[in-house]
Amino acid sequence: MESQTTVTTLSAGDAKACRDLDEAALGGLWTLQQWTHELSEAQRICLGLFDGPRLLALACGWMVGDELHITAVAVAPERRRCGFGRMLLEALLQRAAAGGARHATLEVASCNAAALALYSNCGFETAGCRRDYYSDGRDALIQWRKLT
Repeated sequence: MESQTTVTTLSAGDAKACRDLDEAALGGLWTLQQWTHELSEAQRICLGLFDGPRLLALACGWMVGDELHITAVAVAPERRRCGFGRMLLEALLQRAAAGGARHATLEVASCNAAALALYSNCGFETAGCRRDYYSDGRDALIQWRKLT
């Protein structure tokens, strides 16, 4: 039997699923309280890809003026390389553009080859570097993309 995946707007009721995926995919960057806040704010856009009740991937961002600041993109480790990250990132960019965003930005670990490839394939370019950005001393690359 083939599974059905659907993209949906995430809400505060999805905070635990987001935290669990964050833990599995990103090592637990945010707490349950932070996820609840993220999913409750009006200027946030958070999209998820579900297979039945299970959250497989998510992409979130903040609308700040005419800019989308992407805060999280995560895919369940066993479902990577299936196009889910790209699907959600493109949906997030489209939703932001429809809401008036003209640019998108994000930070990504300079050593995260898979994420860098995804962002490059989606039109992002590196605009700068934040040294020692992450708690373990890794650098973050600042990436930008025009939406319109």
